[in-house]
Amino acid sequence: MNIRLKTALEVHRIRRSSRIIETLFQELREVIKPGITPKKIDTFCEGFFRTHHVTSAQKGYRGYPASVCVSPNHIAAHGIPNEIPLERGDIFTLDVTIYLDGWHSDAAWTFSVGPPNPKALYLIKCAWKASLAGVLAARAGNRLGDVGAAIQRTALRLGCSVLEDFAGHGIGEAFHEDPVVANTGSKGLGQPIVPGMVFTIEPILCLGDPKVKTLEDGWTVVTCDGSLTAQYEHTVAVFGDHTEVLTLSGFKPEEHLDGPPFF
Repeated sequence: MNIRLKTALEVHRIRRSSRIIETLFQELREVIKPGITPKKIDTFCEGFFRTHHVTSAQKGYRGYPASVCVSPNHIAAHGIPNEIPLERGDIFTLDVTIYLDGWHSDAAWTFSVGPPNPKALYLIKCAWKASLAGVLAARAGNRLGDVGAAIQRTALRLGCSVLEDFAGHGIGEAFHEDPVVANTGSKGLGQPIVPGMVFTIEPILCLGDPKVKTLEDGWTVVTCDGSLTAQYEHTVAVFGDHTEVLTLSGFKPEEHLDGPPFF
């Protein structure tokens, strides 16, 4: 494992990139209406990227054909934007990775098309709480196993399943760097967390069986039982006395434990 610790200046550069994703999520919230298609969301994001002079790190990555991933309902990850309209009550996760002046940032957010039904709303809140449990455990002096254990414990307490096929990762000059940040684990085990580490925390939760399969396009991952999925992904930077969520400006996890600020 080769973990590249970041300097304060390098964290600042990742923070700049991260803030752009935050702005994208806030602007996109205003255009999501019943009838919008994942392809239109991708087109919106492409225009946003041009306006802000950033590059999608996803487009062309291992042949991926779009600028973002749009994953509705039972699609757990890597949904390729298509022309199927989203309906009132649908939920979808938008996963975005961008590149700015040599540095990457990565975040995902679950949105609702109109008011979510009670089941979807519960899952949204569970996914949010699990992601924050991971953030709160990602402190200097802890270990990566503490992060996975906190995520898993929170999900199970709330009656949800964690999709163990997916994990967070280091990020910086490369899209994917060491370490791997698993969404399950054991307290006190794994790589020590030290100042200078920058990585993503990105659990995917579902209400049913966590078993998934990849469709014939080679990208789209769905739950085998068709159960809903939701995800919140954060890029975080570890300092000696705190951990900063780079993809949410001025964010204090302790003040938002009940649910996401918007969906």
